[in-house]
Amino acid sequence: MAARSPQKMLRERRTHREARRGGEHLPAPFVVGVNRSGTTLLRMMLDAHPELTMPPETHFVPALIEACEQPQASPESILATITAQREWGDFGLTEQQLLDAFAALDPLSAGDALRSFYGAYAERVGKPRWGDKTPIYVKSMRKIQRALPEARFVHVIRDGRDVALSIRDRAVKDHPIDRIAERWVRRISRAREQATGLDHYLEIRYERLITDSETVLREICDFYELPFAAQLLDYHEGSAARLEEMKRDLPADGKRTTLSVERRMETHARTTQAPDASRVSRWREQMAPSDRELFESIAGDLLAELDYEVG
Repeated sequence: MAARSPQKMLRERRTHREARRGGEHLPAPFVVGVNRSGTTLLRMMLDAHPELTMPPETHFVPALIEACEQPQASPESILATITAQREWGDFGLTEQQLLDAFAALDPLSAGDALRSFYGAYAERVGKPRWGDKTPIYVKSMRKIQRALPEARFVHVIRDGRDVALSIRDRAVKDHPIDRIAERWVRRISRAREQATGLDHYLEIRYERLITDSETVLREICDFYELPFAAQLLDYHEGSAARLEEMKRDLPADGKRTTLSVERRMETHARTTQAPDASRVSRWREQMAPSDRELFESIAGDLLAELDYEVG
C-alpha cells in the first residue's frame, strides 16, 4: 500500500478531531446477514475504498462488551477475550499493542476498547476509517449499538433458495434443506425485529448488489457518510492481496472444527472476481423441485414479503 503523505495524514487527523467534537464519532460501518448472502463480497467492495478498511471477521465483539460490563474488567481480561478467538491471528496486531491501548483508557468502556482495537487495525493497514463484517452480528445489533452508538448496520439479504445452494456448494457435511430454510427465516426475522430498536439500519438485496452495483454502493456510502469512490467497483483487483492476511488454518475451538487454509481461501475465492450475474436466481435451474417445494413450504411467506418470486 502506498504511503500517505504527511499533509494527507494531517488532514485525516483534523477530520477525525472535528468529527469527534462533542463526543461524536464517525459512523462505524457494520455488515451483517445470513452466511452465504454476499457479506464478504460487500466487505471487499467497501474495503477497496481509500478511506475505509474492513478487517476479517472478528467474532469477539459481543463477548468483549459483556467482559467490559463485569466488575473485575481489566485491560488484561479484555485482551484475553479478543485473543481467545481463533481469528485473532488474522489481524496482524500484537498483544502488547492492544494491552497498552486498553490500559490508557479511563474509564475502560466497551465502546472505547472496540474503537482502540479497530483503530489499531486501521492504522496498520493505512486507512483513516474502519468497519466490521461479521455475519453473526445480525443477532447482536442492539448490543453493539449500546456500546458503539455510531454503529450503522447494513443487512445483506439474499434469496434463501440461493443461500441454500451456496451453503451446499461449500459444505463438507449434509445440510438438510428444511434446516437451512428454518435458519434463514429465523435469522432474517429476528434481525428485522431488532431493527426497530436501531438508530441506523439499512437492508440491501444481494441481487441488486450484483446487477446494479454502483447504485447500491452509492446508497451504502451515503448511509455510512462516506464519499463514493470508483475503486469500490474494482474491488476484485485487490481482493487476493487482502485475503493474504487470512491465509492460515483456523484451529478447532470446541464449537467449530479446524478450518484449513485451503477451504478458507476457497470460501472467499469469488470475491477475487467481478460480480457474476449468473449467481442470481440459481435456484430456478439448479435446485431440485422437491428441495424448492420444501424450502418454500417453510420460508414462502418471508420470501414473498421480501418480494422474491414464490411458486
